[in-house]
Amino acid sequence: LDLFFSSIVAAMVNELNALESKIAQVAGLCRALRNENRDLQQRLAALEAEKRQLAERMDTARSRLEALVGQLPEAKA
Repeated sequence: LDLFFSSIVAAMVNELNALESKIAQVAGLCRALRNENRDLQQRLAALEAEKRQLAERMDTARSRLEALVGQLPEAKA
């Protein structure tokens, strides 16, 4: 009878150890994904800021070109 309970306890301990290992893996994956998500959010914010700056530069360049075109003498046919 003691041998029977010992084998049951050993099996339960093995299952608990396997479960503990899987939980540790999931926790590690969760940490890695959280870090990756934070990095991606930071990269997105930087790219959005760069996009805004480029749009502003395009607007400035467009305005300057329109002003220069306005200064060109008109061709007479």
